[in-house]
Amino acid sequence: MADITIPRHIGFIVDGNRRWAKKHGLPTYEGHLAGYNTLQDVITATFEAGVEFISTYIFSTENWKRSQDEVSKIMGLMLKSLTADLPIFEKNNIKLIILGSRDGISERLLKAIDHAETFTADNTAGTLVICFNYGGQLEIVDAVKKIIKSGISADHVTPDLIERNLYSPEIPPIDIIVRTSGEQRLSNFMLWRAAYSEIMFIEKLWPDMTKADVTDIMSEFNRRSRRFGG
Repeated sequence: MADITIPRHIGFIVDGNRRWAKKHGLPTYEGHLAGYNTLQDVITATFEAGVEFISTYIFSTENWKRSQDEVSKIMGLMLKSLTADLPIFEKNNIKLIILGSRDGISERLLKAIDHAETFTADNTAGTLVICFNYGGQLEIVDAVKKIIKSGISADHVTPDLIERNLYSPEIPPIDIIVRTSGEQRLSNFMLWRAAYSEIMFIEKLWPDMTKADVTDIMSEFNRRSRRFGG
């Protein structure tokens, strides 16, 4: 496509898996499994379009409120992604970053997270950020705590300083956030990096997303006029 601007960083708020399962008369887990499979297709198409960073909101700090069975199955899918699927990331030269709190995560899953990040650390074709046990407010609170513990005085606190103390500060601001399922809110996703993000709400439930939707996202991004307050 001629003269198209490729966003450097796209954020996906993965929403609608449970509703998709209910719509099709299936158990909740089948919705998460369908969403997991869709995620692979959408991520592949997004990287192929030239995007450098993709952030996916998989499990928030608030999602612990769901049933124990549902949480357990989500943890299982996350473990599968970080172990059985690791060769896929390696083959495609994709770096993995898992963003979020380690509180409450099993030792087995923590080891898988550490291994996946180390194993893919030198990959250069793109960076997939999995927001897992993540909350945007908590990320900012943790950044402030780090600054306080370092002994920096209040007079020296700047937006740049806070940015440098976020989780994985090398991850750039998000250019466009895409949320599926018709819901129109950020739900505590990447609050700092979303300051000047374009936001696109899609009616489709996440498991119904296809590679063609990635093309539509790129087109919509290019229709936006980004002025950053100017």
